[in-house]
Amino acid sequence: MAVFFGYNRGFLVISHEATNMITKLPRWILWGGAVLAFSAGCVNTAALMGFTNLSVSHVTGNVSLFSAAIAHLDGRSILYIGALLLSFLAGAVLSGYVIGQRSLKLGRRYGTALYIEAALLLMSYWLYQQHDYLGQLAAAMACGLQNAMVATYSGAVIRTTHLTGLTSDMGAAIGNWLAGRRISKPTLGFQAIIWYSFSGGGAVGAFLYAKIGYGALFVPITIVLSAAFVYNYVSDRLPEKRQPRRKKHPSI
Repeated sequence: MAVFFGYNRGFLVISHEATNMITKLPRWILWGGAVLAFSAGCVNTAALMGFTNLSVSHVTGNVSLFSAAIAHLDGRSILYIGALLLSFLAGAVLSGYVIGQRSLKLGRRYGTALYIEAALLLMSYWLYQQHDYLGQLAAAMACGLQNAMVATYSGAVIRTTHLTGLTSDMGAAIGNWLAGRRISKPTLGFQAIIWYSFSGGGAVGAFLYAKIGYGALFVPITIVLSAAFVYNYVSDRLPEKRQPRRKKHPSI
């Protein structure tokens, strides 16, 4: 499901050695990535439309705001935005600690990470309702956790909380196609699915925020909780978990 280590330029990066690798991605990765991208889009829009007017999933833009605050010696903004950036980082650290592996494989502790993310989003909702800036930090931590949660699969890097690099990769692929060069159409299609999922989540988040305020966060909370439950249900029924390993007896 929903975030792979290494330098990240978008949701998906394909290695030169595995151009057509994307056709090998299992459906649970495809649908999981799309669902979590939708959830992240919803969270980010609700945060932007709220009283902080700051993103919780886009580190690059927040770093630019942080730099501007330093230039203008705006201590309050330096403190707030700096804490926001550190919260995203803390979420990624927590993800690495819980999951502990870089390669994506069914059976790892993604369910636990998703439950923690849901708890952070629920905490964020409660704090937002109190008009407390800590709600922004909890939401950023949840996004950092999700973005670092998905690692690599057959050379692909999967991210679910931002689109800047993904859009660049899609544009480069289209440019190569227009120039008559061969591209991986399944890769481009997968990238488009993630792009539209995040965008759709943002639209839903904006619509709901206009109607019910921070109650819009219950959509991503429900999505993440459901994903955690489904993942654990499927993972617990893997053959290696159903059948206890036999102890090897040393040969005489």
